Amino acid sequence: MATDTTEPGAAGQDRSVSHYLANHLRDYGMVLALIAIMAFFQFTTDGTLLRPVNITNLFLQNSYIIIMALGMLLVIVAGHIDLSVGSVVGFVGALAAVMMVEWGWSIYLAVPACLVVGIAIGAAQGYWIAYWKIPSFIVTLAGMLVFRGASLWLLEGQSVGPFPREFQALSTGFIPDLLPFLKGLFGVERMNGFAIVTGLLIAGLIIWLGLTARARNRAYGMVAEPMAFFVVRNLLVAGAIVFVSYKLATFRGLPNVLITMGILTIIYAFLTESTTLGRRIYALGGNEKAARLSGIRTERLTFLTFVNMGMLAALAGLIFAARLNTATPKAGVSFELDVIAAVFIGGASMSGGVGKIVGAVVGAFIMGVMNNGMSIMGIGIDYQQVIKGLVLLAAVIFDVYNKNKQS
Repeated sequence: MATDTTEPGAAGQDRSVSHYLANHLRDYGMVLALIAIMAFFQFTTDGTLLRPVNITNLFLQNSYIIIMALGMLLVIVAGHIDLSVGSVVGFVGALAAVMMVEWGWSIYLAVPACLVVGIAIGAAQGYWIAYWKIPSFIVTLAGMLVFRGASLWLLEGQSVGPFPREFQALSTGFIPDLLPFLKGLFGVERMNGFAIVTGLLIAGLIIWLGLTARARNRAYGMVAEPMAFFVVRNLLVAGAIVFVSYKLATFRGLPNVLITMGILTIIYAFLTESTTLGRRIYALGGNEKAARLSGIRTERLTFLTFVNMGMLAALAGLIFAARLNTATPKAGVSFELDVIAAVFIGGASMSGGVGKIVGAVVGAFIMGVMNNGMSIMGIGIDYQQVIKGLVLLAAVIFDVYNKNKQS
């Protein structure tokens, strides 16, 4: 009788990595797609995509989409949809313009007031959805029409601006160089020392957190990720962060919106992955009846997801208005489609209960890089819409395929 004398080595490691990837295709498939898309546009645009000024523009152009995608992910995971976010963006921007430009309110009064209005809008819609069981599609479709009309009424069909400079800094401002003595680092005279040091610290923190989490899991016998994959993944993430921070450091440093997005992403990632509230939202979307029977107050949870969505849509509206330096009646048109597409492309399931914050951010960047790359290449808006629609369809087909494969 023959015995297998193969020693565990590279072949075994390769099989382990490939098996892990096959079982986590949903988690890493879109990340690989983002890398491939960026490589494609970097080549076809002769290196324009990853120039410092264009990387900065990518963050500025997609900040409001990413911020809303964080809230939309929770709504979709809970088994609902919100079609009103684009109109809320336009309405809140219009309200901010009326407050600051026409009424003379200070930014410190107008911004909190607009956020409260966003929370109230989310609460109003969430009330009918959670407690009256009216389908979210109908309620938020009505909200889309109502707040689009309210924007036209507030602005009287005209653009209102410009905003005060301190309000513009909300979107177009940059963190000042807090480490000016590092100028000239790496031979670049305009180097922003604070940006590069921040990138290095974040990269080091990610590696340290990954190592501590792996050690903790190993202590409980839960290590499933192959070591080779763990090392490569963390080095790629850390390298990408250092690369982007270096590029930003050679331009104007860290944009204010990047800090806002980063903080919100960390908060919502922690909320969804490490808190009881986050686990209950996933349970709600997975099986609402079972969640209710297990003691979860499903109505209140649904209500809170829409309150949260209203707040983030209001914040996105302020950032978008600050970037344009004016409020227009057509602001926010079709934003809801980009936000929903970003969440689905990022791996969320149409049936609810599945999706990750990081996936939503990756999905938003895929949409942003495609928009940016195609614009640089001179592709018309008509073809851009067709291509984005096909990408969304492919992402949904990929989700259905994975679900059928696992069942």
